[in-house]
Amino acid sequence: MSQTTTRSRTVELPARIHRRVEARLPRSEFGSTDEYVTFVLEEVLSRVEDATEEENFQSIDRTEVEDRLRSLGYVSD
Repeated sequence: MSQTTTRSRTVELPARIHRRVEARLPRSEFGSTDEYVTFVLEEVLSRVEDATEEENFQSIDRTEVEDRLRSLGYVSD
C-alpha cells in the first residue's frame, strides 16, 4: 500500500478494536494495524464522500459516518 504523505497523526482505538484488527492481519495483505486501519478509514470516507456527491449534499452527515463505523465495529454504542 502506497502512502501519499509521510505526515501522520495519532488516533486512539479501543483495545477491543485493536485486537480485532491484529487478528485479521495474518489473513490480509497489510503489514501493520496502522496500514489496515488507514485502508478501512479511506474506504469508509470514500464511500461517504461518493454518496454525498451523488446526492449533492453540502456536508457529510455525521450520523451516517457513525452508523457505518459502528456497523464495521469501529465505534461502540
